[in-house]
Amino acid sequence: MSERLFRYPSQLLAGSLCLGLSAANVARVQSVVPLALALLLGGSVAAFREQRSLGLLAVALALVGWWWGSARLDALDRSPLRSRLETAARVRMTVTGPARRGKYDVRAPAVVTRFAGRGLREHVQLKLGLGRAPPPQGAILAALVRVTAPRGPKNGFDERTWLRRQGVHVVLLVDRWRIVGRRAGLGGIADALRRQLQGSVARGLTGNRAAVVEGVVLGEDSGLSDQLKLRFRASGLYHLLAVSGQNVALVAGSVLLLAWLLGIPRLLGQFGALAAICGYVLAVGAQPSVIRAGVAGALGCLAWLTARSADRWHLLLVGAIVLLAWNPYVLLDASFQFSFAAVLAIFLLVPHLRRFLEGYPLGASLRVVVAISSACGLATAPIAWFQFHSVQLLTVPANALAAPVVAPLLGLALAAAAVAPFAPGAAAALAWLNGWCAAYLVAVAQLVGGLPIAQIRSTRALLMLLAGVLLTAAYACPPRWRQSSNPST
Repeated sequence: MSERLFRYPSQLLAGSLCLGLSAANVARVQSVVPLALALLLGGSVAAFREQRSLGLLAVALALVGWWWGSARLDALDRSPLRSRLETAARVRMTVTGPARRGKYDVRAPAVVTRFAGRGLREHVQLKLGLGRAPPPQGAILAALVRVTAPRGPKNGFDERTWLRRQGVHVVLLVDRWRIVGRRAGLGGIADALRRQLQGSVARGLTGNRAAVVEGVVLGEDSGLSDQLKLRFRASGLYHLLAVSGQNVALVAGSVLLLAWLLGIPRLLGQFGALAAICGYVLAVGAQPSVIRAGVAGALGCLAWLTARSADRWHLLLVGAIVLLAWNPYVLLDASFQFSFAAVLAIFLLVPHLRRFLEGYPLGASLRVVVAISSACGLATAPIAWFQFHSVQLLTVPANALAAPVVAPLLGLALAAAAVAPFAPGAAAALAWLNGWCAAYLVAVAQLVGGLPIAQIRSTRALLMLLAGVLLTAAYACPPRWRQSSNPST
């Protein structure tokens, strides 16, 4: 086993760094001793043979990751405003994400830059009233607020813990506010790209059709009704509302195809694909699935530009390093767990399932859909139970029904966004056509998610299901002594 690990040095080193970053969630170091020890081990690498030096380097990277992860968690847990609870003040802040409208209020993420005349920088959650249109992403606000603490555990959701893992420790109740400007720099570019996509991918659409198109393209589900969200979750189709590698691959592939059609050299096409991936990631925002896919796509383009081969495991680990290095708490986030568990299932389980399904009367494309849906469903079921106390039973047929329209929906949405600046009428026509794809997805989610057997939410039902699966597996796979016995003797 150890010899096999040393055959893949880049994966071993990247995995060691991931392990160290993750370890900070278990225990934090409060000194620079691990960093000094890592530097000592790294400096002594040249004195040993290849395998031993590689092992020392892996240990050194794990220690560096542990030290860095601990420092990042300490920084995320720091909150100057926590000492100002239940006080009111005038603040200057920037809205950093889209607002989400609830039954009783509107919530939005923001960064406070001035509080009661003093400069600071702290991420907060805003809570605004329903009587006014919420501020757009990127808006700089001058407001009168009251500092409050997030809610604790209630109805199965712990807002305090969820926000703390994002570096947010206070909720600001906004009384009066006005827009005094817009942020500039990279954040301003991201805001402009998001506005462009949001205003073009569903041009002319309303209701569930517009909400589904925006959800698939931007990973934004705030436009969906609560009932439809429940149907998407129960059917196992909620992953379609999170930006994934398929979105990034389609963005890069579309740019490369356009470059080929226009006769542009492949080198320039790769630079264009790299720019498109970066722009798409900026527009969508820092979701774990899109960061993972964006890192993989960008490294794939760079590998082609530098004439290097791209290893899929290395790309996956680098994506994990980027996310964990920025916020080690993301390891505990459901979207991170779902994203990486699904990719691991595709790498490890899908090839075996495809070979198993070769004996069944399924077309090649349907066989791939069933294999991927089954593998991802098996890998994510424990996470779904642990995080949401539910397991979806009909995810395979639901995804098989939805598969024919997912790629066309993405393609039409991106095409509408591409032509909107030059031909708004054509963009509206593409969006109208795309609305039928969205309507089909809604119908599948409503049909499958509305069935009584769509999901399991009780422990007793889960235990009965596991018992049935074990009994079926025992019947289908007889013990070796029975297989090896000879009936004629």
